[in-house]
Amino acid sequence: MSDAPLAGQRSRSLEDTPVRVVSARVSLTTRLGNVWSRRELLLGLIISDIRIKYKNSTLGLFWSMVAPAFTLGVYFLVFNVFLKNGYPNFVIYLFSGLIVWNMFQSSIITATGVIVDRAALVKKVSFPREILALSNVGAAVVYFFAQLLVLVIVVGALGHAPAWKFMLILPISFISLCLLTSALGIVLSAINVYLRDMRHLIEVFLQLWFYMTPIVYSYEHAIAPHLQIRGITWVYFLNPLTLIVVTFQRVFYVNTIVHSTVAPHPIIDVLPTWSFDRFLILNALLLGVALVAFFIAEAIFGRLEGEFESEL
Repeated sequence: MSDAPLAGQRSRSLEDTPVRVVSARVSLTTRLGNVWSRRELLLGLIISDIRIKYKNSTLGLFWSMVAPAFTLGVYFLVFNVFLKNGYPNFVIYLFSGLIVWNMFQSSIITATGVIVDRAALVKKVSFPREILALSNVGAAVVYFFAQLLVLVIVVGALGHAPAWKFMLILPISFISLCLLTSALGIVLSAINVYLRDMRHLIEVFLQLWFYMTPIVYSYEHAIAPHLQIRGITWVYFLNPLTLIVVTFQRVFYVNTIVHSTVAPHPIIDVLPTWSFDRFLILNALLLGVALVAFFIAEAIFGRLEGEFESEL
């Protein structure tokens, strides 16, 4: 009996069988699509992170408001009673920047080690792994809004009206903050899989970054004059958080120039005297940069995640 008919049937059956092509690398568009398709998983992880943090706590999420309110009270005593710096309502200026920094710092610290911490989940379940880092950013966003509510209450209690027109820029600034934080968190979470010291290194670097950002001091009073003399003011804004912090301070603290309550400086320059249009343009440009940074972070993560299972 000839094997030709059998070979022909086998050939036709192979042609009819669907073939799945497995690629070692996934395109950026596909990666973003996968993340979007798993948005319910992302939301579930965010809720899980919040529940774990406040597990067995009586007040629960309410602590996200109590803790910053207590911190705000401490700052009020320090800068208005013991260490008077001459800035009226300095607590508003300070906390306007701190809520931005707290979100950024907490997101980066938790996101850096999240893949290693959840190694069992990474090795057993197939899903876009960057969702783990994004869930930490999402949880930090929830805490951010709780702290923002505290700030709004304090601003109202002190009778300090915000700059309503500039408030229109806040959504752009906030989205830039989320994108930049997500981008850095995604990259660091991947690097930490191969270099476990990254978690400790980033904690040290964040301390330096904090003092490179005008939060506990005034940019216009402490930094701008020295840079303007050298003609390199733009260098300070290479720190993307500077513009975001200054924008929040401009909205809530409002004052660009204040009359000091402490001699010998009767008048203090606090914030840049930029127009609304300039703030808007700069924040729009930063949003574009943040979006590009997020895409680059996704591409880098895609190149690094191939060996996660073997490294974990």
